[in-house]
Amino acid sequence: QVQLVESGGGLVQAGGSLRLSCTASGRTLSIYAMGWFRQAPGKEREFVAAISWSGGSTTYADSVKGRFTISRTNAKNTVYLQMNSLKTEDTAVYYCAAGSTTDRLSRSLCDHWGQGTQVIVSS
Repeated sequence: QVQLVESGGGLVQAGGSLRLSCTASGRTLSIYAMGWFRQAPGKEREFVAAISWSGGSTTYADSVKGRFTISRTNAKNTVYLQMNSLKTEDTAVYYCAAGSTTDRLSRSLCDHWGQGTQVIVSS
């Protein structure tokens, strides 16, 4: 079993940056593709970004392309989401997830989920 714990959320002004981290325990992350999702108040959870197990392939939602960067360090069992040029519409709870491929993650077909970390972007 894999336990995923997110950190790094908080309150930031529009235009600012945050870096989220997701650390795994219980099993190595290196065999999984990893992804980030978010859920804003009153909305469904949506895909944000995914990265292959090797880190060689990434995919992003159109709404975050050019602003967010997903990366991973398998030696530390950690995946990151660097968020720049934040907008108020980025306000949401952000979730980390593990799955077999980036394609499946992009379709929300995940094997493991974290508990989420809140990001609030103020105007």
